[in-house]
Parts: sequence; structure tokens; C-alpha cells
Amino acid sequence: MVVTTTAVKNTHSLAIGYILWIVGFTGSHRFYFGKPKTGALWFFTLGLLGVGWLIDIFLMPGLDEQAEKRFTHGSYDYTVAWLLLGFLGYFGIHRFYLGKWMTGLLYLVTAGLFGFGWLYDLCTLNEQVDDLNRN
Repeated sequence: MVVTTTAVKNTHSLAIGYILWIVGFTGSHRFYFGKPKTGALWFFTLGLLGVGWLIDIFLMPGLDEQAEKRFTHGSYDYTVAWLLLGFLGYFGIHRFYLGKWMTGLLYLVTAGLFGFGWLYDLCTLNEQVDDLNRN
């Protein structure tokens, strides 16, 4: 008798989500889990004046589960892309990782298109990775 198991491939890391929650009043964990609208709301209201930020510690597993259902696992890793955006985004390193060489070079010489491109990627990075993983 042969028993096979289906391994679920994680797209996002719950541990990274909790690490980002530490500075969650900036909305970073919500951006990471693909919630740019509430991420922006948290950013501009300091996590709904700290109340939403505190509640999110209990909602984190649900945010992770929603991201797992919404985004496709593939050859591009969401966490790697997010780490590159967070630490080297103004240099376009995340775009090089995603194979977007022309915009990566453009970000490199313009400091992430003067920060506006970086902000755009903050809101759309999950969708960009998802599109590449689906193709």
C-alpha cells in the first residue's frame, strides 16, 4: 500500500508576519499579507491608534491563511521579494530578483523612481510575484 501526502506550499511566512507586526503600526505586516488598503490605513493612523495593531496579533494566523489561499506558490518566493523590497527596494534589487531588469536598472539610477516606484511596489508586490508564479 502506497500512501501519498500532499504538501501545502506556503507562500508567506507566519513568523515573518509576526516579526513585521512588531512595527505593525506602520502597516508592514498587512502589506506583506496582501492587504495594501488596510496597510495604508494602519500607516496613516499608526495602527488605528494602536488598537488595530494590538488586535492584529490575534488576527495574524487568519491573515496568513488568507494569503495562502489567494496567492500562488511558484519559483519566486514572496518572502525573499519582500525582504529585498524592504532593505534594497530603492536600488531595485527586488525587481532584478523578479526578472524585471529594465525597471530594476531604472530604480537603481533613480532611487526607486524617487521613492514613488517603491511605494507602488509596496502596494503591488504580492500581485507581481503571483503573476510571475502563475506563468
